Amino acid sequence: MSETGAESRPLARRLPDPTTASNVRYDPSLAELRELAAPEETTTEFGSASYVSEVRSRSADRTKNAVDDEFDDHDHELIDVAVDSTDDTELLCVDRQMGRHPEASFCCRLFVPVEHARIAYAWATLFEPADGQDPDLYTVQLPDHDETAIRVLPDDGFTAVLGSDYIGEAKKSFLRLFMYRIKQQGGLGLHAGSKRVRVRDDDGELRTVGQVFMGLSATGKSTLTSHGCWLEEPEDATMVQDDVCGLLPDGSVAGSEGGGLFIKTIGLDDEQPELYEAATDESAILENVAVDDDGTVHFDEDRYTSNSRAIIRRDDLESAAAEIDLDRLDQVFFITRNPLMPPIAKLDPAQAAVAFMLGESIETSAGDPSRAGESIRVVGTNPFIIGSEGEEGNAFHDLVDALEVDCYVINTGYLGEESKDIGVAESVTVLTEVARGTVEWTDDERTGLTIPRSIPGLDIDDYYVPDHVDDYDAALAELRADRRDYLERFDDLREELTDAVY
Repeated sequence: MSETGAESRPLARRLPDPTTASNVRYDPSLAELRELAAPEETTTEFGSASYVSEVRSRSADRTKNAVDDEFDDHDHELIDVAVDSTDDTELLCVDRQMGRHPEASFCCRLFVPVEHARIAYAWATLFEPADGQDPDLYTVQLPDHDETAIRVLPDDGFTAVLGSDYIGEAKKSFLRLFMYRIKQQGGLGLHAGSKRVRVRDDDGELRTVGQVFMGLSATGKSTLTSHGCWLEEPEDATMVQDDVCGLLPDGSVAGSEGGGLFIKTIGLDDEQPELYEAATDESAILENVAVDDDGTVHFDEDRYTSNSRAIIRRDDLESAAAEIDLDRLDQVFFITRNPLMPPIAKLDPAQAAVAFMLGESIETSAGDPSRAGESIRVVGTNPFIIGSEGEEGNAFHDLVDALEVDCYVINTGYLGEESKDIGVAESVTVLTEVARGTVEWTDDERTGLTIPRSIPGLDIDDYYVPDHVDDYDAALAELRADRRDYLERFDDLREELTDAVY
């Protein structure tokens, strides 16, 4: 930011006090926000609100942060436009609490024009009331600006969202900085869901297992995190967090969203009963879902985008825990759709760091709609990293090694050329038995991986990858060489981790 005139003042001081500013309506209730958003609402057959935005995915290619990108005069001008707009634009200001952990909770303040009240309504549903706390993080979202640009000042805790009315930009503006602050405290922010599973082991004793699922949007993260695993009391499985959390040095996992979840709706049906029921509740908020004028909802239709979404409330999910933090992380699962990967493989800490760096998945409509379905790699399956990606890989290794966390890669797609489908039932069986500790493992020479010899309830021999891939050995050799080339891009990643390519 320039150093002359008003611009030299600390940024937070340049924003208005919403409790006294005449142009700001401060902290309306959810009911008031919905009423303000009424001109844009189509009321669904379930009584919920549905909206259609102009921008329908994150503008990743229009996003810059001041840690990784060199800001020029125009970037500073964009920041100034956002800040200066708060002086005279008719705005809503909403404060919400992100996180509950004593070491990882932040008050977030969102400014948005009154005519875009639906953004504030949806965003406020995801988080919990801040109860008068002073803000730590700020976002000003101006959807009607003539240029689409997202500019982030991480150390100021400030994000300007210009030219986008997508709710996901407001959500991720704060979650991005949540992860950055966790890293500054010696932990690591994770684009991941978390889950607490209580199961009986081989001896019939109940054991509680803390699990984290790392994956890009639309790869099965929400499905696996929220799935109840068909367990019956006293066994149970509860979703703790769906999207972003923070691994802290003491092994606890701090949650971020205490109010709701922002889920994909394409393909949503009664095979995911809890998510479906929550998305069809009156409290849900739909964005870019196909809804007829009479309110009929078509979750399976991509009328506006394949990135259609629903904001659902945690209270409507029977599997959602009352808490949003894990006391202890025991198991990490990297979700992939790589057809050369088995349904599950166990990784040592160095291999886990490789899996973290590779972040192998498929592109989704949430990230780049033009490339949806393509194979991609995203470090940490986290497109919101601020700072050195190689250092994140080093930090992940050191944390899971010191904390003795068990790590796995799990394939939720196909083996080979779609010759063997790995469905939700198979994945849930695998996860449940891993939690129980009943999987027998073997070091497989051909795949070079530690894979199951047996899994109760699943004929694992039917899922041996080489049986489903023509010329498997050549394909695996090519994959390993490509992975090594990819990892060598990261100068900060320690050499012993690059050497752990599997």
